[in-house]
Amino acid sequence: MSKRTKAFKYILMIVVIALLIGLVVYLFPVMRNLSTPEGQLEFKNHVANLGALGYLALFGLQFAQIFLIVLPGEPIEILAGMCYGGIGGLIFITISVFIITSIVFFAVRKFGRKFVYSFCSKERIDKIEHSKLFQNPQKIEWIMLILFLIPGTPKDLLVYIAGLLPLKPLRFILISTFARLPSVISSTFAGSNLVAGNWTFSIIIYLVTFLLVGIAIFVINKLDKDKTAEQAMKEMSGK
Repeated sequence: MSKRTKAFKYILMIVVIALLIGLVVYLFPVMRNLSTPEGQLEFKNHVANLGALGYLALFGLQFAQIFLIVLPGEPIEILAGMCYGGIGGLIFITISVFIITSIVFFAVRKFGRKFVYSFCSKERIDKIEHSKLFQNPQKIEWIMLILFLIPGTPKDLLVYIAGLLPLKPLRFILISTFARLPSVISSTFAGSNLVAGNWTFSIIIYLVTFLLVGIAIFVINKLDKDKTAEQAMKEMSGK
């Protein structure tokens, strides 16, 4: 990793941490009272006062989460749901993911492996890229779809790997964006219900989403004789 790349990475991480701290400091006083109607109204007023700055801050966090692979996506998605509602948060996150995934994918295509190795471990990338999982060009898109559907897979790492694979850019970007929807929907609507004080309903949303994803993967496995999802999980976990 070059000194310039390392410096850029550290600066971006510092900016992200500053954004997180700023948002928490600004919103925490009213987040403590979300169980009351007055507290919920005050929270919404705080978000409204942020204006365009709120969107920019969330986009910055989303950018760092995908670009730097240092943050889990769920807290940002929950925060988007809390700030802009289930539908508003879903639309915001989906558009952000589409834009940022496109940037990362085409950056990998332009700058090659050195760019990837600046943000990801060379050994880990090589191991995944050369695994049996990605050796069949006809099934790479199918495998990517399953991996993005499965909760817990390193989806942002897959964006970097995809740039090294024989994938059509638009098709992959659409897969990467819309296969995340079950997770994004559960998180944004959970965040929206947290603001409304519906803590129990937020948990139910997560459980139902995971159940539906599990059923979808089971059906896909039945349709695919090679048990792609099971093999994919083993490859990604390094077992």
